[in-house]
Amino acid sequence: MINTHPSKSIYPYSSSISTATASTSTSSNASSSSSSTHPKPPPLPDHHLDCHLAGAGNRVRSSDLRQVAHPLEHVETAMCNSPINHLVVNDAVHYNPSDLSSWIDSVLSELDQPLVPAHLSDPDLTFVPRGSMDYHAPQHNSQLRVEEDSGIRLVNLMLTCADYVQRGEVSLAGSLVEESRVLLARVNHAFGIYKVAAYFIDALSRRIFKPPPGGSLTGSAYDEEILYHHFYEACPYLKFAHFTANQAILEAFDGHDCVHVIDFNLMHGLQWPDLIQALALRPGGPPLLRLTGIGPPSPDGRNSLREIGLRLSELACSVNVRFNFRGVTASRIEDVKPWMLQVSQKEVLAVNSIMQFHKLLGSDSSCEAPIGSVLRWIRGFNPKIITIIEQEANHNQPGFLDRFTEALYYYSTIFDSLEAGSIGLAQLRKGLAEVYIQKEIRNVVCCEGSARVERHEPLAKWRDRLIGVGFKPVNLGSNAFKQASMLLTLFFAEGYCVEENEGSLMLGWHSRPLIAASAWQVEPVINQPLGVIYNHSNDIGF
Repeated sequence: MINTHPSKSIYPYSSSISTATASTSTSSNASSSSSSTHPKPPPLPDHHLDCHLAGAGNRVRSSDLRQVAHPLEHVETAMCNSPINHLVVNDAVHYNPSDLSSWIDSVLSELDQPLVPAHLSDPDLTFVPRGSMDYHAPQHNSQLRVEEDSGIRLVNLMLTCADYVQRGEVSLAGSLVEESRVLLARVNHAFGIYKVAAYFIDALSRRIFKPPPGGSLTGSAYDEEILYHHFYEACPYLKFAHFTANQAILEAFDGHDCVHVIDFNLMHGLQWPDLIQALALRPGGPPLLRLTGIGPPSPDGRNSLREIGLRLSELACSVNVRFNFRGVTASRIEDVKPWMLQVSQKEVLAVNSIMQFHKLLGSDSSCEAPIGSVLRWIRGFNPKIITIIEQEANHNQPGFLDRFTEALYYYSTIFDSLEAGSIGLAQLRKGLAEVYIQKEIRNVVCCEGSARVERHEPLAKWRDRLIGVGFKPVNLGSNAFKQASMLLTLFFAEGYCVEENEGSLMLGWHSRPLIAASAWQVEPVINQPLGVIYNHSNDIGF
């Protein structure tokens, strides 16, 4: 039941709060697989792994990794024993392992000079130059070689296991999971592959075997909001999404006095304080801002959407922006109906989706995916702009092995960026941000049918889909690019990069795009009927 009457204004400047609820029903699909007794094949050869690396956009071969790793260990040891002013740092970026090997050799040559730091004047202290440590190096390098080989074998084992899962060979897949666990125990926790391998092995185990008692693949909506907040703070991906979308919405609202934003995932309302403050500073005065926030029901019965609306209303009041908030509660996006959003012809509309529309791509064989109908009724509203931010990945492939392989390399890159950018970050926050990613991995790997909602697709497929239902792309422009570039200066890691792609923006880690931001408008069609429109004549502030 939806509450359609407006609430009384609780703040000056015509701020108002209202909420609505969409009743939902959920279903779950169970799948079964057959087992066989075929002999276990040997691990995948290096050239197979090289193909996967090339497919992920890397020019590194598995054999190159071993050649570079040992000299890198020498560099680390030498740098730890070398005074800072002895190091020569340049801005070179090396993508080819052979180039990297040459650079390492030059650094080792420079660091090989037996300099004694001036502060070591105590006669009882002896500075040990790098050359004197060579006797101990083989034992250390031998351990490093074991860990490297274990990491490569671990990747091969997981890919082979995924292949057996795809073929329904549950017994063999289960034995490879156990073998992977044993191999994982030999890998140093600080080694790059360890963490992502642990999460993917856990996901494979949950798919093959039943989850442990009391275990859950999804968790509560409240847990999701908490993890979302920590992921927001730990890395720039959500901030990039918010900043880029806000800039496009702000430009679309220019010159209009009554504006309305529909947010398909309110999540604490983290995106909207910046937009409210930007509208407050607009030349000629701020417009009347309506915000409709969609979110899941609270597990404890609280009206969390209303609480978020109250906080945003207080902010709007403090900067003299007339504000109206409406919360729409729905467990699934497809449960939201056009009439619940109460769109008026008097206002300029923006529709905002931050990593939500991919959840509408699943479908049963008997009906089309919900994304088509949702995009059509959004188009019927004739919004001034629609902002869509999605993961730049291809996790909606029908073949499990292809999906697993793509996810393994995508989330390995995400974890690399999170690890590099976590300097000075509290361990608890970093850990919870990782759990947020782990939940996505579990859904991609463990679930099928309607239960699998993390169906990420690349920007090229979203372009085809949106153009097909009557939208045309909007160039995000230089301001959005500058905003995104400035955002990255807030993070310690230098590997983040922003690239322009046919008017859209992509945030990536080194050479791998990870998040894609795009904006769209309705392609005009003569005699096209509008969607459901609601008359706001009784709402406060109109």
